[in-house]
Amino acid sequence: MIIRKSPRELERMARAGDIVAETISHVGEQLAPGITTVELDEIAERFIVAHGGIPTSKGYNGYPAAICISPNDVIVHGIPGPYVVQEGDVVTVDVGVTLDGAIADSAYTFAVGEIDPEARRLLDVCQAALAAGIEQARLGNRIGDISHAVQDVVEGAGFSVVRSLVGHGVGRYYHEDPHVPNFGQPGRGPRLTQGMTIAIEPMITAGAEDVFMHADGWTISTSDGSLAAHFEHTVAITDDGPRILTPRVGAPAEMERLLQ
Repeated sequence: MIIRKSPRELERMARAGDIVAETISHVGEQLAPGITTVELDEIAERFIVAHGGIPTSKGYNGYPAAICISPNDVIVHGIPGPYVVQEGDVVTVDVGVTLDGAIADSAYTFAVGEIDPEARRLLDVCQAALAAGIEQARLGNRIGDISHAVQDVVEGAGFSVVRSLVGHGVGRYYHEDPHVPNFGQPGRGPRLTQGMTIAIEPMITAGAEDVFMHADGWTISTSDGSLAAHFEHTVAITDDGPRILTPRVGAPAEMERLLQ
C-alpha cells in the first residue's frame, strides 16, 4: 500500500530531512584518516539526539548502530566498528532520522583525501544518476521512469547497477511501498501521485552487480571486491515537481538545478 502524505506530514518530513542532511555533513567533516567508523557513529548519534531527532536505524530489525557506514567495496548497511578510515577510501554515510513521527533518509559517499580517478568517476556518475532519477519524479510519471533514468546514466558510463537492492517509500515508516529499482523500463510501475514520498538511491559498482551478505546479517559488499557508491535523497512528489526533503548535502550541479 502506497501512503500519500498530507502537506503537514511533508513539512514534518522536511524537518527530519534537515537533521539528516546536517548529520551527514557533520560526519563528513570528521571523516579523515585515522578515525574509526564506530567513532563516526557515536558522533552522528550525539548530533541527531542534540537536534531533537531519533536515529531511525538504531534497533530497526535489530540493527545495532545509529547510522550505516560502508567503506570501499561495502555497498550498504555497513555496521560501524573498529575499521580505521584510510587515505584514498570511499565511505558511504547513510542516515535515517525520526522527528515527531516523520522519517527521512539519505546517503552520501565521501572521498577521503585523494582518490583514484576511476573512483572519482564512479562517485560522479552515481550523483548524476541520482539527479536523473529525481528529475523523473514528477506527477503522472511512473516508478519505471525513475528506474530507467538511473540505469541509463550508470550503464552508459560503463558501471553496474546493483539489482538486488532498491529504493523505497518512506515517511511514516522506514520502508514503505513502492519499491524503487535502479533499473527498468520507462512507463512501467506505479504512477507517481501527489504526496508520495520515496527514497531514490542509486547503488552502483565499478565491477559486477553481484553482492554477498556478511555473517553479521547486515553488511552487503560487492562479490568481486570492486568499489561501490551509494547516493540517496528522500523526495516528495508535488504539483511543483520533485521536492527533495534531504537537500543540503553535497549537491552537484545537476542537483543544484533541481533545487532552483
